[in-house]
Amino acid sequence: MAERLPKPNELRQMSNEQLRQSLNEMVKSIFQLRFRSSTERKSTNHELTQLRRQIARIKTIERERSLSKPS
Repeated sequence: MAERLPKPNELRQMSNEQLRQSLNEMVKSIFQLRFRSSTERKSTNHELTQLRRQIARIKTIERERSLSKPS
């Protein structure tokens, strides 16, 4: 995970489609990290934690947007 994760303010400026795409990429990255850590026996706990938190941030922003839409 060499790339920098976007900050919450940067995430809020993204469109819904960009957020979904970013979320999908992070889920794939978590899968790859978990697979790699089980096969190579290298510690990637900090990367997994960062990705999980980033996914939670994205889901929170999506939820905020869905609640702020007029029904």
